[in-house]
Amino acid sequence: MAISTVGVIFSHINDENLPEISRHRTMASVPYGGRYRLIDFALSNMVNSGITTVGIVVKNNYQSLIDHLGSGKDWDLARKDGGIILLPPYSDETDAPYSTRLEGLMGITGFLNHRNEDYVVIADCDGIARMDIADIVRFHEEKHADITMVYHEETHVGSSYFIALAPDETGRIRELRINPKTGGQPLNLYVNVMVMSREFLINTIGNAVTHGFSSFGKDILAKNVETLRLYGYRLNGYYAAVHTIQDYYLHSMELLRRDVRAELFGARDVYTKVRDSAPSKYLAGASVSDSLISDGCMIEGTVENSILFRGVKVGKGSVVRNCIVMQDTVIGANVSLDCVITDKNVVIRDRRKLAGCEALPYYVSKGRML
Repeated sequence: MAISTVGVIFSHINDENLPEISRHRTMASVPYGGRYRLIDFALSNMVNSGITTVGIVVKNNYQSLIDHLGSGKDWDLARKDGGIILLPPYSDETDAPYSTRLEGLMGITGFLNHRNEDYVVIADCDGIARMDIADIVRFHEEKHADITMVYHEETHVGSSYFIALAPDETGRIRELRINPKTGGQPLNLYVNVMVMSREFLINTIGNAVTHGFSSFGKDILAKNVETLRLYGYRLNGYYAAVHTIQDYYLHSMELLRRDVRAELFGARDVYTKVRDSAPSKYLAGASVSDSLISDGCMIEGTVENSILFRGVKVGKGSVVRNCIVMQDTVIGANVSLDCVITDKNVVIRDRRKLAGCEALPYYVSKGRML
């Protein structure tokens, strides 16, 4: 049953955390897990929770995102009323694109005013988890909260900007700290998913405009932690935050673990754009172990502990270990790759040797020939 909630996804807000891969695309359309994009996880969580209208806030480099989303039919969001709605980076009040989350929300007040749902769920694309949005909304209602913030216990923080929460036994947030010193201790890290009533959000944006506020975290949350009814919803289970290229590599490699795949993809579907590609071919001499191989690949060499996206070709005598090889990459003959990330449409010529390490994978940018 549908819940009276509209979704808002920021497609780009964390682009600076992953400059290598997001240089030619927005964070939302960063490829992940062989056939997905990062936005697929946030979008699928919303769809699986009965949300039928999702506004996607864009800013720049979003052509690949448009190509990926299409009409929204792969998420059952090709609808006459609602569905996927792209929200441009300009508002009616200014011709300059926004630079903060709060300014971005100011720019979509027209969209919010034209909706009639009771609640709004706001999410980013840098977190990968299975999340029941309907349960978060129920929690929000039961607590009579102004804002419900989803958090996960983390010991590693790769982002330059993060929010740590200190909820009490009822879930009420009594302390909210921005970029605190971690000291290696576990933190209740806000995962950039929040729920509030649509009316409350519109009023909050209007108040922010009146007072000239620019930061949602500092001006709305941190300054009002004692006066607002802020609640924390604890996210249990698997959660992966993609804050750096090291995070991207390590969390991608976690998908090779059966328990991670079962938790992330087992109970509910993660939807993505469907391509009618031919099955992968394993030619004479091919050897593949502990790897995720997408459709349309052609393999003559050895692939170990790696993720191959659609349409990848691995030449005879080549060895690909501990690698992430994105769509339509061509690897020649007698090539050796270890701890390498290749972006889309890369060509690696015969007899090349490239190697990185888990802490610093070797990255080859989109369309390069080596």
